[in-house]
Amino acid sequence: QVQLVESGGGLVPAGGSLRLSCAASGIIFRVNTMGWYRQAPGKQRELVADITNDGITNYADSVKGRFTISRDAAKNTVYLQMNSLKPEDTAVHYCNYRALGMSRDYWGQGTQVTVST
Repeated sequence: QVQLVESGGGLVPAGGSLRLSCAASGIIFRVNTMGWYRQAPGKQRELVADITNDGITNYADSVKGRFTISRDAAKNTVYLQMNSLKPEDTAVHYCNYRALGMSRDYWGQGTQVTVST
């Protein structure tokens, strides 16, 4: 079992910044990927960015150049720095953990990010 605790969502004006954090605890596999997904009302959940235990990152085209994902291996924590936020970034953001050898992914409870015009 893996538990994910997210923090850092909120309401910001367009052009503003937010930093999301997600701390993982429980059974942590050495080879793993942590990331952030988001789901806006009426839309499917989509990948925002993820990062492997080796530091390899992957970003959605819509956030490249604006968002940066990073992780602190010692704390089993992943961060998402979001800059130049746009109203279309408004969504519930979910932390995700998956690992080689695990039978399922794990998800956080979700944190709301709202960007006002």
